[in-house]
Amino acid sequence: MENVSDEKKIELLKNAKTILIVGASNKPERASHGIMKFLMSKGYDVTPVNPIEKEVLGVPTYDSVEDVPFEPDIVDVFRQSAFAAEIVRAAAAKNAKLIWLQEGVESIEAAQIANVAEIPYVEDTCIYKEFLRLGI
Repeated sequence: MENVSDEKKIELLKNAKTILIVGASNKPERASHGIMKFLMSKGYDVTPVNPIEKEVLGVPTYDSVEDVPFEPDIVDVFRQSAFAAEIVRAAAAKNAKLIWLQEGVESIEAAQIANVAEIPYVEDTCIYKEFLRLGI
């Protein structure tokens, strides 16, 4: 369902400054924790979104994408597929430049929402593995 070429991924990832991690966790064994740490090490301004956590990796969290007071470049989703459409709808309302659903997260409805909003969309793909594969 993704609509982003490798060249476009490289461009979007290189030009991005802000990333929301939806489903960020303080648990080191969780992929969202390691990915957030990795993206921070790459110089991105990473903001966690999780109504249960107060902060992740020292960064205060927001309860939802709607609560974030800025337009994110990338919204990286670590929630179950059932929540993807709702999150993508909120990301579109925030004028996100790229929506990224991590491995195991897929949604036809979310893809359609992103397509209508003309937002590049990647699903069921690990952003960390793509950084490695694309040599970024």
